[in-house]
Amino acid sequence: MKKSKLSVLTGIATIFTFTFAGLETTQNVQQVDASSKIKVTYTLKVHNKTYKKKTVKLPKHSTVMRGLRKCWKVKSTNGFITSIAGKSQKPSKKIYWTYRINGKFAQKGAAIQKLANKDRVKFTLAKTGF
Repeated sequence: MKKSKLSVLTGIATIFTFTFAGLETTQNVQQVDASSKIKVTYTLKVHNKTYKKKTVKLPKHSTVMRGLRKCWKVKSTNGFITSIAGKSQKPSKKIYWTYRINGKFAQKGAAIQKLANKDRVKFTLAKTGF
């Protein structure tokens, strides 16, 4: 009888040991996951009025385009964005999509421009001087 009680207690102790070890491993993985993500806010403006706004979590080193596509339906031609969330540019009227990151005009295309944590990306559909 003593041996069976000892076996049961040993079994229970083993289960608790593996359970707590598993919880610790899960918590470590979640911490690593959280640190490998960035948070970016996207704003769409149409003729200087805010149309839509979303904040998304993305993997580090994501591009502007990746986040934009996660937020809305996007169409592009030859690397240029032609439509976002159903709002299309009108080249005949010189109305195009442009974008800024943290208030500064972007120097690269949306497909190659990398993002950092807490970046604010603002796309504007308006008449340009192009």
